Amino acid sequence: MRRLFWLAMGITIGALVVRKLSRAAEKMTPAGIGASIAEGLRELADAIGDFGADVRAAAADREAELRAGTGLDAPLPTGDQVQLPGRRGAHSA
Repeated sequence: MRRLFWLAMGITIGALVVRKLSRAAEKMTPAGIGASIAEGLRELADAIGDFGADVRAAAADREAELRAGTGLDAPLPTGDQVQLPGRRGAHSA
């Protein structure tokens, strides 16, 4: 019984080692290297896209803060609210 256990253990470990080595050898082939490079480029493109979205969102937030701080989003005055310099008495004359 003991020998059967060790035989099964050896076969299992051997199979795992062979699978691991096969995967490593497959990664070293030109196709495997190309797939790794393609995957890396996809991840890089996703990261750049996420960075761009973060920058655009931060810029929009900052623009909203600046507009609120400077009053650029305030409603425009109507014609009777506008007073030009030197024209105060022009209407009454």
